[in-house]
Amino acid sequence: MLSLVNNSRNSSRNSSRISSRINGLDTLRACAILLVLMYHYMVFVSHEPSFGFLSEIGWVGVDLFFVLSGYLIGNQIFTGLRSTSGFSLKTFYIRRALRTLPNFYVVLAIYFLFPIEAGGKAVTPLWKFLTFTQNFDLKPGSAFSHAWSLSIEEQFYVVLPLLAIATIAFLKSVRAMWVVLLSAMAGAALMRYLMWQQVGGDGVQYYVTIYYSSWCRFDELLPGVALALWKNFHPAIWDRALKRGHVSLVGGAILSGLAMFLFTSFNYSEEQGFLWYTTTFGYTILASGFALLTLAGLSPNSALYRWRIPGAASLALWSYALYLVHKPLMNALIRPFEAWGWSVKSLAGIGAMFAVSFFAAYVLFRVVETPFMRLRDRYFPYK
Repeated sequence: MLSLVNNSRNSSRNSSRISSRINGLDTLRACAILLVLMYHYMVFVSHEPSFGFLSEIGWVGVDLFFVLSGYLIGNQIFTGLRSTSGFSLKTFYIRRALRTLPNFYVVLAIYFLFPIEAGGKAVTPLWKFLTFTQNFDLKPGSAFSHAWSLSIEEQFYVVLPLLAIATIAFLKSVRAMWVVLLSAMAGAALMRYLMWQQVGGDGVQYYVTIYYSSWCRFDELLPGVALALWKNFHPAIWDRALKRGHVSLVGGAILSGLAMFLFTSFNYSEEQGFLWYTTTFGYTILASGFALLTLAGLSPNSALYRWRIPGAASLALWSYALYLVHKPLMNALIRPFEAWGWSVKSLAGIGAMFAVSFFAAYVLFRVVETPFMRLRDRYFPYK
């Protein structure tokens, strides 16, 4: 009987968590993880664009995650700084650790215990994963290479609250925070240009020094942070913007589409290698477009906000677990699929790969992530 009561309570909590979420943000997060899966399926499994254009441009799902994370984390920090109880740096870091580390450690253990099955490639030294510096000097194709984006986010989670406290709590200047954000975005674009001058057409070094680099990619979290700063410290302007959600949706679609066009058509040429203007400005345009889509996802009069796509809320909840576990799992399934005569390029093979990945993510979410999230909310709640 007690187990039935507990199951009922757990179901109620999960239902409440899903129902309290914002449809627009869930849709964007679900799109982000699906884009990443389609891209990785092409690169590591089928070696062909199994989903057409979506496979080729699917890497932008990470950039969408960056923008969403920037907004969500920035909103937590700025809301705390505005509250009467204040912002607790200790609580923030503990909550982030309980949110991100358990799943990460489980998948990290899989890579070190089963390196051949998980990818068959050289594994980055353990200390780099534990310190979230794996993305520095990261070679393309390394085992667990997709954790590079998590490293950038974790580094960002350390720096952003310190900057916010310094400018808003100590200097009492929201304007100073705006100067920091805009200067950092310009600085990252400049850094990409300077690094491009060094690597030119060297594809490997492009990824090592630009694509995986914290200095060249952190600015993609900043448009999301700017939204959070706008929301918390310029409420009148924010409210007016929310009433024009359809404008944000169209503008975001145009900017994001422009960036994708640049990356698919003007990013690389056989004669010159990677091109400077897309390298320098493409990521900024892409993140700005995704920020407008995020604003549309928060706007009640936007179609993105109003649409409730079946399964999007659940997929958004599992997205972190799915991001971590899908690549080693897909790598491990390639040989069994071949032995069973299942082509990874067939519709059935693709469906089976994705279905197993979704199930594994759900298990990781329920068994590992959820208990730590409950522990976090019980002992380290936001005041």
